[in-house]
Amino acid sequence: MSDVLVLGGGMVGVATALALQARGHDCLLLDRRAPGEETSYGNAGLIQAEAAEPYALPWRVWDLARMAVGYRNAVALDPRALPGQAGALLRYWWQSRPASHARISRTYARLIAEAVPTHAPLIAEAGADNIIHRDGYWDAYRTPGAFDAALQEAERMRERHDCAFTPHDGDALGRAEPALERRLAGAILWSETWRCSAPGELVAAYARLFVARGGTIATGDAMSLEQVGKGWRAAGQEAERAVVALGPWSPELLARFGYRVPMVRKRGHHLHFAGTHGLRRALVDAENSTVLAPMRQGLRVATGAAFSTSAPAALPRQLRRGEVTARELLPIGEAVEPAAWSGTRPCLPGMLPLVREAPRHPGLWLHFGHGHHGFTLGPATAERLARAMEGEAEAVARLDGGLLGH
Repeated sequence: MSDVLVLGGGMVGVATALALQARGHDCLLLDRRAPGEETSYGNAGLIQAEAAEPYALPWRVWDLARMAVGYRNAVALDPRALPGQAGALLRYWWQSRPASHARISRTYARLIAEAVPTHAPLIAEAGADNIIHRDGYWDAYRTPGAFDAALQEAERMRERHDCAFTPHDGDALGRAEPALERRLAGAILWSETWRCSAPGELVAAYARLFVARGGTIATGDAMSLEQVGKGWRAAGQEAERAVVALGPWSPELLARFGYRVPMVRKRGHHLHFAGTHGLRRALVDAENSTVLAPMRQGLRVATGAAFSTSAPAALPRQLRRGEVTARELLPIGEAVEPAAWSGTRPCLPGMLPLVREAPRHPGLWLHFGHGHHGFTLGPATAERLARAMEGEAEAVARLDGGLLGH
């Protein structure tokens, strides 16, 4: 029997297994697929040092309405998806009030500050430096008004959270990125963020490090978790304690144990293109809510959030719009895949990940709800979880969100 059974082979689950293993715990990692093949595969590949405040919903009704109808391609809303998420969305909107968001951001900023320092030793020990680039990314703007507003916000983030950035006007951006076929108003270079050109491979490299250190990975249905005496069992694997790190699938599992966890599920999409785009850094086309990220597979074009209950289309509307705007900037060529990748971001209404022991089930620990930043925050919150499991309750004191009833 293992000490800890970790359910989930994404960035959060693999980082959890590594953090516990480093403290001498015998861990077994269980998932239905190989590590890094689910949600952790599909992202912009950024380990973000500048994302010190979580994404909030617009508080003003007019801004909320514009978002709902697809303003700037940031959100695609299927009305059929609202009934099932209405309660969670309402709570999310309520927590987005300026005073609440500021309070949440104080905790969130501390987590983000731990992100790069907790990834760094794992990258080195996993031999993954070849897919890591420590040169930041561009937050780019097409119009002067939007760029000026972004500069003001960047200054606020630097003053409040010490986020380092360098502004570039359109000419400076053009010199730094000569492949751009259109002059933009300017861009903010967030220089302390790291980027990965193969996110799924980074998770797989961390998993190989876990195995090299003596850990075990098993394939099986994590949803089969059951309590057996004072321990836990899933897919025939038993352990004294279990950690649920299943991202968007976590509430479904926990419902079987009597816990109701409201979650906002935001679907994201991306598609790779094979053109000789020449982009040197990842670039966010901010006014079109599109990310252009150089990856091993090609240029990854990724979109904002979609709320939908339907099966994803081969080329979703948001991604079609993103492709159009990407072609305005770069020679992206043809798509290298027949259909877009689609995955779900597990966002909790309190905008903080849920990291704690289940209140009515000793030995059952929860580690999910990282929203858009599971790839960034996985190792940081894993370290905090490991400390809490060894008795340091303060490590996760504010990572509850008040979501679980007793």
